Amino acid sequence: MPLTTNNPTRKSWLNVPNNSDFPIQNIPFGVFLTKEDVITIGTRIGDYAIDLGALQQLNYFEGIDLTDDMFMQDTLNDFISDGKKTWRLVRNRIGDIFDSNNPKLRDNPEHREIVIFKMEDVEMQLPVLIGDYTDFYSSKEHATNVGKMFRDPANALLPNWLHIPVGYHGRSSTIIPSGIPIHRPMGQTLPNGETTPVFGPSRLVDFELETAFITTDANIMGENIPVNEAEEYIFGMVLLNDWSARDIQKWEYVPLGPFLAKNFASSISPWIVTMDALEPFRCKGPNQEPMPLPYLQQKGKHAFDINLEVYIEPENVAPSLVSKSNFKYMYWSMSQQLAHHTSNGCRINSGDMMGSGTISGPTPDSFGSMLELTWGGKNPIVMNDGSERKFINDNDTVTMKGFCKNSSVRIGFGEVSTKLLPPFVRK
Repeated sequence: MPLTTNNPTRKSWLNVPNNSDFPIQNIPFGVFLTKEDVITIGTRIGDYAIDLGALQQLNYFEGIDLTDDMFMQDTLNDFISDGKKTWRLVRNRIGDIFDSNNPKLRDNPEHREIVIFKMEDVEMQLPVLIGDYTDFYSSKEHATNVGKMFRDPANALLPNWLHIPVGYHGRSSTIIPSGIPIHRPMGQTLPNGETTPVFGPSRLVDFELETAFITTDANIMGENIPVNEAEEYIFGMVLLNDWSARDIQKWEYVPLGPFLAKNFASSISPWIVTMDALEPFRCKGPNQEPMPLPYLQQKGKHAFDINLEVYIEPENVAPSLVSKSNFKYMYWSMSQQLAHHTSNGCRINSGDMMGSGTISGPTPDSFGSMLELTWGGKNPIVMNDGSERKFINDNDTVTMKGFCKNSSVRIGFGEVSTKLLPPFVRK
């Protein structure tokens, strides 16, 4: 089935600003709340949110086999469960409806009034009910930097790292959409030079620049997914700020890995950009040496050229750009991550989320965390107001942006933006 929506010459009858992340070639999927407190599944073109539930009720999806309430739900899980054929049919149909040459909705003001909203008039929600969340550790540069800081610099990578996509299971209950503030976490830490831990607010709250992919129902328990089929079960991607409390993590992570240092908050961008939309931006990933075991071997282009940026905005101060990275640096691909995840028969469901792990590039300005950017706090970053940051301060807002761009089109994710508040105080 052709990807008609990806035609770079296509224009929409809706106004799309220059350098918008959301031209008609994107057609992401999300969930939003209207001013009338109606929650609906939607898409976005330019600065407009489009109510897919209303489009379905008005019969604009005629001929596509959808349940009657497919887009009148508060999550995308059922739509994602329908599989790649349905995703592509719906995305192509939306592209047709909003094509500049199609008068059907364009010239029907009554329908437009029901279907189209300005972005400032809607409130974005978490797009899926996330049943399970796995976070990988798949940037070689990031893993090497952390290994140099905390272990023998000559043996920065642990012996397994070049053989398996290392990961751990996170907590889905504290995954939130962009715009929801979080509190500085409390926890146990071990002060330098002490032998007894203390309990109090984390002093080393950090961001982690990541992306995440959302899966469909992929297998039954006991069944593995071959690496060359894995992309069939990936619906799309979001930006992910996987917050981290470095001092809590340092004390707790041996022997079982991240726990309270990681599960207090993870923020995601609200629009899921489909793999179909990202297709024009495929590229080859890093050379893998030694060659992975056969079940992880793949040829061709399985990385994506996604530009990533991180900004820190102190309260009432202009944001400062602190990192510019790219998803193409990831050593392990999403296909390899999913194939490895299911190699033991682990079941994967619709709406499951898989984090990439911190995405760091090869240069100091492309590191994906404050831990690396300041090298453990030794090299503070100067903000636009002259203040310094070793880690994230109370009332700072961290914003991550991501976009793909070639000579003919730009596809973006929007942003994930989160303010860090002081520790929660029970009243």
